[in-house]
Amino acid sequence: MIEAWSVADVRAAEEPLLAAGVPLMERASFALATVVARDLARRRSVALPDGGRRDGRVTGARAVLLVGSGNNGGDTLHAGAYLARRGVDVLAVLTGEHAHVGGLQALRAAGGRVEVLVGSPDDASRTERSHDHLDPHVADRVAAQVARADVVLDGLVGIGARGALRGVAADLVRRLGAVLDDGPGPGEPGRPWVVAVDAPSGIGVDDGTVPGPVLRADRTVTFGAAKPGLLLPPATHLAGHGAVVDIGLRLGAPARDHASGDARAGAAAGNGAPARADVSATPVVRRLEPADVAALWSVPGATDHKYTRGVVGVVAGTPTFPGAAVLTATAAVRTGPGMVRYRGPDDVTRAVLAARPEVVPAAGRVQSWVLGPGVPPVPGPDDDPVDDGGQHERVRYALSAATGELSAGVVGGRVPVVVDAGTLSLVPDRCPPWVVLTPHAGELATLLRERGDDVTRTDVEAEPLRWARRAHEATGATVLLKGSATVVVGPDGAWSQADAPAWLATAGAGDVLAGILGTVLAAHAERVVHEPGLAARLAAAAAVVHGLAAERANPGGPVAALDVADAVPAVVAALLAAR
Repeated sequence: MIEAWSVADVRAAEEPLLAAGVPLMERASFALATVVARDLARRRSVALPDGGRRDGRVTGARAVLLVGSGNNGGDTLHAGAYLARRGVDVLAVLTGEHAHVGGLQALRAAGGRVEVLVGSPDDASRTERSHDHLDPHVADRVAAQVARADVVLDGLVGIGARGALRGVAADLVRRLGAVLDDGPGPGEPGRPWVVAVDAPSGIGVDDGTVPGPVLRADRTVTFGAAKPGLLLPPATHLAGHGAVVDIGLRLGAPARDHASGDARAGAAAGNGAPARADVSATPVVRRLEPADVAALWSVPGATDHKYTRGVVGVVAGTPTFPGAAVLTATAAVRTGPGMVRYRGPDDVTRAVLAARPEVVPAAGRVQSWVLGPGVPPVPGPDDDPVDDGGQHERVRYALSAATGELSAGVVGGRVPVVVDAGTLSLVPDRCPPWVVLTPHAGELATLLRERGDDVTRTDVEAEPLRWARRAHEATGATVLLKGSATVVVGPDGAWSQADAPAWLATAGAGDVLAGILGTVLAAHAERVVHEPGLAARLAAAAAVVHGLAAERANPGGPVAALDVADAVPAVVAALLAAR
């Protein structure tokens, strides 16, 4: 599992180490240079007679460092010095007047070259001045150098920066982005490999927002711990491959008292610099990896039968949109429940049974409900009536049953429920956390506006975590916000999954996700009702399987929703085989 920590938490973990004289910049810059050198060697690999490849030489490669002020620039310059000593031709482009002195000296001593865009970093009497724009001719010259480079290190601003890039840095990033966009695609031969230092400059490090220009990274080397902006949309799509390097921080460690050897107390007493610093806190966001999903997955045993494995109830589709019911039921079946029950209009029921004869078209007890795929919203007082085929009433009944509003003797007690599409309009004011809402950005904006928030789809897409949290706070439900990266918020925090190819943005994909999630929840129904945070973890797991199934259905190419559902069994088998 990847855990991402706020800037404040990272700074708190660094503080005692810095006070004790631990060389964090040396650790960070050496690790950065090591990762960059490894990437360079692989990208410069050479073919072998047997058809394989071996890593190429780093010597002779060209690197351009984009360097701002402060410690992030220092990390970048020191890493450049390490690379220069390995034979890399290093050019540092300084965008600020206060380059890190030690890093600049190290780079020059190693033979690196420096180009200054603003002022003179060697002028001891310099004062801060405002530089609003970069000369276009200078920008073109730097862009030409970048285009010829093998690797570019983005060290323009550090994780403490707030807001969009401004002035010279913003102008430079815009020009470089335009030049790179005109060349080969990201990661392709002939295009420089872009490495962000700690985080891509210009993203919202704590919230994943993208308020201005950002140079898209092929890799981000981040120090001590992942940062939220590397996992959260929309910034996660600009971060490339991740590499978290250990510099001695321990975040989330159990707090230690002074009697048992508190790190700060030991340092203050002169007992030697601690190797690590412990900070007890909670990550801002987490990301499940395949091994985490496998550990969560329920596997039937020899004594299980169809009723103990989980029964999923589905209320989906209408005479106008029968395909949604077919997709949802198919996905639920293919994910491996004991049974799927379907409730809906007769003609939709016939379509479901034609596609999935295993589905049971009869009432009965269930361990989870999936409500709403293909069902329109309840019309307002001024709207035309809709043909819902009686589904709105079925959804109201199932929601009341799932949340415990109806007698347990009548409906069998509380169970998890997935609420999707138009039936989000039927969500009560307050819900328990085992109710999982699965809106896309537009549906989430509508749900929040109905509760008094002034928010649009564009707002949700710009700040997914903020508005998913707001929906959780407003309703009490677990919220799975669908998008290019899926954000899940529950009582125990947030999750962000970016496992799906862009091809998954296709009609019916959300219906398939709802079916997968319904089966996952049914398998853990009793625990989900009694453990408030479990629904969110399982929702994140369902998003992982959904994304992996899309890739498996047609690697690198277009997929249809039904193909994704049919790929689920193989994905689950592969996950379980590796655990």
